Amino acid sequence: MTFHQFEPSILREYDIRGIVGDTLHLEDAYAVGRCFGSVILEDGGCTLCVGYDGRHSSVDLSAELVRGACDAGADVIEIGLSATPTLYYATTVLEAGGGIMVTGSHNPPHYNGFKFMLDGKPFWGNDLKGLGKRAQEGDFATGAGMVSSKEVRESYVARVVGDYRADLGLKVAWDAGNGSLGPAMAQLTSCLPGTHILLNEAVDGDFPAHHPDPTVPENLEQLKAVVVEYGCDLGIAFDGDGDRLGVVDGLGRILWGDQILAIFARDMLEEFPGATVIADVKASQAFFDEVTQYGGKPVMSPTGHSIIKSKMAELKAPLAGEMSGHIFFADRYYGYDDALYAALRLVDIVALSDLSLADMRDRLPQMINTPEIRIDVPEQRKFDIVHEVKERLSLAGAQVTTVDGVRVSTSDGWWLLRASNTQNALVIRCESASASGLDDLKANVVTQLKLSDVQVPTF
Repeated sequence: MTFHQFEPSILREYDIRGIVGDTLHLEDAYAVGRCFGSVILEDGGCTLCVGYDGRHSSVDLSAELVRGACDAGADVIEIGLSATPTLYYATTVLEAGGGIMVTGSHNPPHYNGFKFMLDGKPFWGNDLKGLGKRAQEGDFATGAGMVSSKEVRESYVARVVGDYRADLGLKVAWDAGNGSLGPAMAQLTSCLPGTHILLNEAVDGDFPAHHPDPTVPENLEQLKAVVVEYGCDLGIAFDGDGDRLGVVDGLGRILWGDQILAIFARDMLEEFPGATVIADVKASQAFFDEVTQYGGKPVMSPTGHSIIKSKMAELKAPLAGEMSGHIFFADRYYGYDDALYAALRLVDIVALSDLSLADMRDRLPQMINTPEIRIDVPEQRKFDIVHEVKERLSLAGAQVTTVDGVRVSTSDGWWLLRASNTQNALVIRCESASASGLDDLKANVVTQLKLSDVQVPTF
């Protein structure tokens, strides 16, 4: 007998995510709570922290999730409307057995889902597949857990602000994108010295100002304009649930994830010489070279916040990051991705320096690269396409790194092709020291994809 069947597409690599009313339903939320509550109990815990973002569907999904966890016998601590890092913080400091954040992250408003923490560690990959199997087989506990509420935002903001070292403040523009980090962002900036201009801090599940994904340049246009108009030192934007950030300097220029991470690495390596710094496979070769030059040990990781958190713990790395804007600190913080904390650390570094953020950006190696290019392909084909490309390149004797997909190094630079773990898409990135070299790299990608019958738009 099948007790509950999840739509297979919602069991992603790092979280559960689907379209509300189509692939994701209230019954799924109940099953998630019932099954994960059972996992916590089997793991020796007894409590589950639950938070939810500002999407219109989040309150109802959270209520069913809580009901399911209680029916498994787990006690639930509700922290209410919050950002994902606030949920991680609550789960950590309250020493809960696990945590679930109800969030659609940076996806459109009609998406929603769940992010997990178990015993202070990521719960992902095979763990999520096991959750689906447990639901299908009805392998869950039965009990009568209790529900309590806990206000943690003030404590969370105080913890973040506590790591600001500078005596002086800056002029900073902050854009919450109407995501669930807005209230914490407003509270944080009220505690900081300097002048702070807040944009879209009101939580609104329709995201009326712009889509809350700071990796997309169009979503930073409002922030860039405000930074330039008001003469800000920098601007910071957040995604829908507050675990990723985007940054622009005082000239309104975007700093990409690897550039932000390079600035953090230089600062951190002064305190921890020789430390390991992790970046995902999409990061610039210039980043890995910079970390080596600073005296650190760069490590290339597959993309994915859960993978990187696990690798940080394995290698005892104090710093890691992704091109997508996930930044992880384990030097003075807890080792998970918290965009508000990363923003605080960046403002602090600039405030303590004689250099502006624009100066810091200009001192980094200036490579020519594409942003992340995403090409929609059938879900069932995306990994096969990457495998086909890998096989052809191997036969041709190309210099290939297969940490995550294929990253091909040539005399012109490098290009990357990988399958997205969160979308039915291929992800491409190319980097060169010259425009002509970049064109050659892009032509190589197009050639390989056409051999796998993938139509590539101009990029």
